[in-house]
Parts: sequence; C-alpha cells; structure tokens
Amino acid sequence: MTEPQRRHPASWWAQFPASSERFDAAHLTEGLGELINPKIAAPLLRREAEIATDIRIRYLNKPQSEDLAERSAKGSERLTATVDRLEERSGDPSSLVGVRALCFLLEGRFGEAAEMAGEFVPEQKLLRVFVGALRMERFDNDLAVRMLAAGFEPAEAIQAGQVVGKYSWWPSWLIKEVTERAMAGRLDDETVEALDKCAYADLDPAQARIARRLLAGEDALIDASAQRLVALGEPHAAEKLRAGDLATVALAARLVMSQ
Repeated sequence: MTEPQRRHPASWWAQFPASSERFDAAHLTEGLGELINPKIAAPLLRREAEIATDIRIRYLNKPQSEDLAERSAKGSERLTATVDRLEERSGDPSSLVGVRALCFLLEGRFGEAAEMAGEFVPEQKLLRVFVGALRMERFDNDLAVRMLAAGFEPAEAIQAGQVVGKYSWWPSWLIKEVTERAMAGRLDDETVEALDKCAYADLDPAQARIARRLLAGEDALIDASAQRLVALGEPHAAEKLRAGDLATVALAARLVMSQ
C-alpha cells in the first residue's frame, strides 16, 4: 500500500513569501491555480473557480486597477460563499477540499492553500511553484527544490540555491562538489569562501579529479599529497591540507599532478 505523501503545515509554506522581497504572488496564484482547479470535480464550480482565478491573477499583475481589485474581491467572496453553502448542505467538507484550497489562494492565504492542496497535489509540484515565485536573481531553482524535497527547511534550501546561482561560473567539477555538500547539509559560509578560492585555480581534468578526491576527504590521498607538497618545498601547504583546509586543495592538486 502506498504511504501518503508528507504534508507541510501552512506555517512552513508561509516562509517562502517572507524569504524574498521579489516574491511574485501572481506567479504563485497562477501556478497553484493550474494545479488546484483541474481537481475540482463539479464542472460549474470548476468554471467559477477558473474565472475567479483569472481575475485575481490579472489584478495581482495590475494592482493599481480599482476595477480589477473590485472584481477580484467579488469573485473570491462569491466563490467562498458558494463553498460555505455547499459544505453546510452536504455536511462533508472533504468533498470540497479542492475548491476550498482555491478560496484560500484567492484570499492570499498561500500557506493554507498549499497545506490543503497537499492532500491531492504532489509535493514536488507545489515546491516548484513556490520556489519559482521567489523570483530571485542568480538562483538555482532545481537545487532548492531537490533540497526541500529531501527534507531541508526553506531557509537552508534557499541559501544553497543562492550560493550555487551566484557562483554558477565555477567549473563543473566544483559545482558538483558544492551541490553534493548542500544536499548533505555541509554548506556553510566558510566552506563557500574556501571553495571560491579553488574556483580561481585553472585545473585540467586530471587535476580536477584529484581535487574532488581531496575534497571528499580520502585520507590516503591527502597523506600522499601532503608528503609530495613537503618534497616540493611547500610544508606550510602540506600542514594546512592535513588540517582540512579546503583552500589548499586546488594548489595541492595542481602541484602534485604537475610532477
């Protein structure tokens, strides 16, 4: 039997709008609307929900329009009143979970909308909509979604997405390294600073492979590389390499492989 997917509370989803000054409510409303509306079983109710969603998106894209503001508010109120009436008649709120989630969305209650939509929409799709709505420049959306799906908190995933987006010019071997460290929960400011120094080193493929193994902490290779550094007249670098100083990795890989 398939286990039910993990569902986050409204407070968890509410962290996204608070994480970005550029958060795009129109993008989120459109994305969630496309996920929620098709799940509304009753054709007439679904059509009313689609019309209300469209007006709401138009208003969010043009908030200075008084006409759209009024039409959006009326559409949301009308839909909510309809749902309230249907729930009272049926006595079964579960049959209207989709349209109720849509009502929350139109009211700007994004966390509650996502929490309720989590009953029938795959988490991965919800995550992509919320991450996309952050509208952050130089940001790795895919990494953020992967981390969130793996159980990281929004703040951690967003921080990692910003790092990888900011340093997208890094060589591919180093991007792979930083991505793996992020997924392992080992990406802090000190690590990023050290890896940034490695990024400026011009390593050929063989040197990059050595650097990756050194960053992975292979004891035997670290010891052999440190010994070679000493022989090359770099005892200080050898000491730092043994101490786990990431900034010396590129130097070690380049000097060792040049001999």
